[in-house]
Amino acid sequence: MSLVTTFTMSAVMAWTDKPVKMLVPAPAGGNIDVIGRLVAEQLSTDLGQPVVVENRPGAGGAIGVQALRAAPGDGQTIMMIASNVLTEIPHVLKGGFDPLKDVKAVGIVGRGNLVMIAAPNVPAKDFKGFVAYAKKNSGNLGFASYSPGTISHYAGMILNQKVGLDLQHVPFQGSPPALAQVMGGQIPVMFDGYATSRNLISTGKVQAYAVAAKNRLSQLPEVPTLIELGYPDLDFSNWMGVIVAASVSPELQEKIHKAVRNVALNPKFRGRMFATGFEGAEDWSLQQLNQAVKTEFDRNAAIVKQFNIQLNQ
Repeated sequence: MSLVTTFTMSAVMAWTDKPVKMLVPAPAGGNIDVIGRLVAEQLSTDLGQPVVVENRPGAGGAIGVQALRAAPGDGQTIMMIASNVLTEIPHVLKGGFDPLKDVKAVGIVGRGNLVMIAAPNVPAKDFKGFVAYAKKNSGNLGFASYSPGTISHYAGMILNQKVGLDLQHVPFQGSPPALAQVMGGQIPVMFDGYATSRNLISTGKVQAYAVAAKNRLSQLPEVPTLIELGYPDLDFSNWMGVIVAASVSPELQEKIHKAVRNVALNPKFRGRMFATGFEGAEDWSLQQLNQAVKTEFDRNAAIVKQFNIQLNQ
């Protein structure tokens, strides 16, 4: 065993010698639940302790966050999230917590990127062709989102602004109903997470025009990014990671961070995550991770204000 591995495992073991509870703010079977269980399984192996997953869905993640904050600040309760719980949803749904003060991000394990997809009956085979088609039919086309006030919504609004389109927003509650409308040709286009649309792309049930990320997806190498196409503002993705209550001490946060980092760098874990449609994550320090939370939160707040996206009271 290498010196680095020995040090890493020692840091992991220093976190806890007791069972750990992992809260997941979503129902069983969804993407975040699947990733959470993969993380819990690897953490349990590394710690030599049970990591028990407890689903606490509802209120855009706020129910899970409130349970996290109510737990003792001893590091025995952690929470698996998609970053939208902290950086998007609080702008459109009051959850009773401050995502910049009441919780702390302690680890990132993967990233889910947005893909611009289109109905199979849209007579355009690439992004440039779609722009020409949309301008020819200005005011008569829409774009779906998997929820109002999310990056799926933001990306469509910014696409309109930057490209000069007039696509009407059609919100849904989740990807499946939105994808059904796109597949059926009722709505021509949407921005969806690759993890939920990948099977439709691979089977030709939808077209993939572009990726709203800094880099091309390793699983869609032929599809360009919108940055490549000249739209640097269309860079949206959600990362998957672990948070704790702010009451957990900085020293314990650092130990948990090292344990989660060990999971994220594990080749077996990365392979299993890749198989679900997610990409590997940045190897961020605690400071970098929490700065990313603030940067994304502030960016999304500006988008909500710019496009007058109404808050749910």
